[in-house]
Amino acid sequence: MNKSNFLKFLGTAGARFVMIKQLRSSGGLWLSLEGKNILIDPGPGSIVRCASSKPRLDPTQLDAIIITHKHLDHTGDLSVSIEAMTEGGFKKRGLLFVPQDALDDDPVVLKYLRSFPEKIEVLKEGGKYKIGEVLFNTPVKHIHRVETYGLNFIVEGKNILSIISDTKYFEGIEKYYPGKTLVINVVRFEPDPGLDHLSIPEVKEIIKRAKPERAILTHFGMKMVQAKPWEVAEKLKKELGIEVLAASDGMTVEL
Repeated sequence: MNKSNFLKFLGTAGARFVMIKQLRSSGGLWLSLEGKNILIDPGPGSIVRCASSKPRLDPTQLDAIIITHKHLDHTGDLSVSIEAMTEGGFKKRGLLFVPQDALDDDPVVLKYLRSFPEKIEVLKEGGKYKIGEVLFNTPVKHIHRVETYGLNFIVEGKNILSIISDTKYFEGIEKYYPGKTLVINVVRFEPDPGLDHLSIPEVKEIIKRAKPERAILTHFGMKMVQAKPWEVAEKLKKELGIEVLAASDGMTVEL
């Protein structure tokens, strides 16, 4: 396995007010695996966060872009990211993975950009995909207002990273995400039946059942930001006996 495998949090904002006020950045995730550069959910400011990253991340070197769902905080910089990956469309290269509704109903992939990537692949429940030697799958459709999927990344037969994107909690969700490192979008500090987002009590149950080597919390809403995520993560770590981290803007973890 390539030693340069890493995940960088370009932003950790979740929910509209944290994004709008930029209390946390909303740039999404940059994943480098086996020499492939993958941008996941490039929300508003992603291109700027790449440029200001230390060391700098070059979006013209992207091999793929993955959109878990089409909400603005996950796609605000999608168009410019496609432009960057393809060097303004002059180089037909890179892969784009999106749910079907990101193309059809109220699309977020602009029509003039659709010929720029080498290929556009549609995500679906139980789907399996390939980016060079990197395999990933979308095991189950989430409960969210738009078509949404989480991700599992497999290298050399090992599930090294799972990402649970936005969703309402449902029984057995942890079975679909067995990665050694488990990244979870946790917008809510406390449960709210009216919102299709995970909360800390639900995340605690997921981590307890999934038993990853490491869990990382991200995509925080206002109440989570106010609760000091690093303190919440430390409490979960003590209660569960599992390494739990709260992501911060610009944080990099090795995989």
